[in-house]
Amino acid sequence: MPGRSTITVHADREVHPRRAVAPPIHQTAAFSAEDAQTFADAAVERRGSDFYTRFGNPNHAQVAAVVAALENTEAAMVTASGMAALTTAVLALVSAGDHVIGQRSTYGGTASVLLNLLPRLGVSTTLVDQTDPDAFANALTPRTRLILVETPSNPLLRITDLRAVAGPARAHNVVTMADNTFATPLNQRPADFGIDLVWHSATKYLNGHADVSAGVLAGPAELLDRVWNVGLLTGATLGPVDAWLLLRGLRTLPLRVPRHNANGQALAQALSKHPAVAGVHYPGLASHPQHRLATDQMSGFGGVLGIEFTGGFETADAFLGALQYPRRSAGLGGVESLAVHPASMWRGMLSEQQIGEAVPPGLIRLAAGIEDTADLVADVLAAADAVSATDTKEPVR
Repeated sequence: MPGRSTITVHADREVHPRRAVAPPIHQTAAFSAEDAQTFADAAVERRGSDFYTRFGNPNHAQVAAVVAALENTEAAMVTASGMAALTTAVLALVSAGDHVIGQRSTYGGTASVLLNLLPRLGVSTTLVDQTDPDAFANALTPRTRLILVETPSNPLLRITDLRAVAGPARAHNVVTMADNTFATPLNQRPADFGIDLVWHSATKYLNGHADVSAGVLAGPAELLDRVWNVGLLTGATLGPVDAWLLLRGLRTLPLRVPRHNANGQALAQALSKHPAVAGVHYPGLASHPQHRLATDQMSGFGGVLGIEFTGGFETADAFLGALQYPRRSAGLGGVESLAVHPASMWRGMLSEQQIGEAVPPGLIRLAAGIEDTADLVADVLAAADAVSATDTKEPVR
């Protein structure tokens, strides 16, 4: 099997053969056919590329080929956002009366689907502590149809044992889906551990330049065909230009991820010793309670860390204001470092009670970019020093 960099450059070469070295942008809503039979065949082709862009586009197919190869899955498909990937898949795989299992530590949008959207549609949900390997199996019921996991989780960087989820799920014919956004396929491939579907907010690391909103799903063709059928109805279509930009970003993913990993590790180690910091959530630290599991599942630990300040929200907010390089933003995974207060960011997705149960008020999510490591560490430590003098309160948890 070729290496990851070779895959990102060449996996789409035969998807839509061309003489141009750089893939062209297929900026068209529809494609013509030579005859009636060709048109009829194109109209029913799943995840096609030359009928109508809502059905598929050559730029979509190119991205899908690269992602499927990177994730070691049979196929892949693209959507307009990571949330479009999630909601389209969930709508395709569950119906009223079904049961879905999720995890307590997860992205706010995913939590909102589990806590707010699915119950309105007659689907019951159970959220479990993903740090307990038996929790998912224990939550299975005869009506369970889907298990949603995210590892490492956003923003507490908790790890889910993928083998422990996949084994019991397959034994009970339950579909599993893993959000691999934080890890990327360079650090972790959930399908290798038996997970059925993998999804990403491709807005983040896969694109890597903060200029595209996109999502991807990877897995068996049969499952993706079911999702694609619903995607035609929801219409969460990725534009050709955005797909082209996503493909261009994917080309350098194997070059960017090692720098993200190195910067995340360096920042976590530096901040874990600072007096203003109550704790650092990062699976690459030996002090992380699931470090051994992370080491078993992951080849790198990513660029995102959660920093919990002893002074609560006020200190966390002051820390954000003192940073020079990381900017206050809801994004992550780009070449630039970004930091955000999750409890503030998720107010549009969850209730205040739900947010309070999900994240500590003094937690900052810091996403390391690809800046020089020494510069980032110096900047972040200087910001922590600046708030240290006023940081005298007990940890808020």
